[in-house]
Amino acid sequence: MSFPLVHIYCDGACSPNPGIGGWGSILISPAHGNARRELSGAEPETTNNRMELTAALMALRALKAPCQVQLFTDSQYVRNAFEEKWLDKWQRTGWKTSSRQPVQNSDLWQALLEQARVHRVTWNWVRGHSGHEENERADALAVAARLELAARLGR
Repeated sequence: MSFPLVHIYCDGACSPNPGIGGWGSILISPAHGNARRELSGAEPETTNNRMELTAALMALRALKAPCQVQLFTDSQYVRNAFEEKWLDKWQRTGWKTSSRQPVQNSDLWQALLEQARVHRVTWNWVRGHSGHEENERADALAVAARLELAARLGR
């Protein structure tokens, strides 16, 4: 069975960290003339890593059917958890680190892992703030969502 290809670019922003955070994702469908869908959101009390995870999670949740996904993130934290098999180890140890501490953001990791199992995801790292058009746009979406929430909260 063939899965449609989707490119996802995602980013998170938080200032201060921890503090008000935003996330942004771009979904691109090459099979549909590179049709784009942009997603973003914000949270009042969060961290940069939680926003990076949320950006990937919300993008995968937005897919209506199983897809072959090329996901691009500037977060080595997100990429390495999958590509370096950190998640496999955390699951085997009951979501504990090598120092037997609880894995941070395990709620988001578990939700992201569940979504990743639906799709065929390749996790790619792209250097942040290096002029990569879609990564820069995902960053702009995240920052705009964060600033909009900060303004609404009067912060």
